Amino acid sequence: MQITQKQFDNFQVPDTIKNKSFFVSFEGFEGAGKSTILKYFMEYLKTQGFNVVVFREPGGTEFGEKLRDAILSQRGKLSALAEAYLFASARAELLEKMIFKKLEEPSTVVILDRFIDSSLVYQGVGANLGMSLILEIHSHYPLNYLPHLTFLLDIDLETSRDRMKKRGTSKDYFELQDDEYFKKLIEGYRVVAQMFANRVKIIDAKSSEVIVKDRVIECWQRYLRDI
Repeated sequence: MQITQKQFDNFQVPDTIKNKSFFVSFEGFEGAGKSTILKYFMEYLKTQGFNVVVFREPGGTEFGEKLRDAILSQRGKLSALAEAYLFASARAELLEKMIFKKLEEPSTVVILDRFIDSSLVYQGVGANLGMSLILEIHSHYPLNYLPHLTFLLDIDLETSRDRMKKRGTSKDYFELQDDEYFKKLIEGYRVVAQMFANRVKIIDAKSSEVIVKDRVIECWQRYLRDI
């Protein structure tokens, strides 16, 4: 199934810029440093006078957190289609019950640790469902709402493996996959960045934390100047 222009036309961003509220997501491969950089960005925004709310996916609601535990503790192979709909279900719940309400508050930035791009990559590419199907699943309200800005922390497989090894933590459902699977994910993220070039900003995350943090802030400041 080919991706059509109509599928892109279904998407929109929340109309909240006038009250200085923004929806931002962070994406990245395992070991890219999402949690660290996201936390730094959150603290920076607070110094700029923003109220900041952070959610993770799946999660953020009672339903989403239960679903997260069920998926990430899974050891057997889930149906790819089931995976896609489970994540979409948690996302719809999070949008309606939490995200939209928070964005109504002035000077608020809602930050998501993963969003639709993870589904496009992990289920669309990694699980071979195709990005077109993922876009179709997200073609109806509230799933057709996208972040204003997405930071993609980009690293290679070797860097990811080294960082994950240093963590020393047990691997979850997705981290148990082989190298070929992860190579597909890396390429998938780069394709997504091309598809949504106006929204997704690639940050080279192989550099030191200080450099990556500075690049994220520079990208954010440029975005604010351009809107």
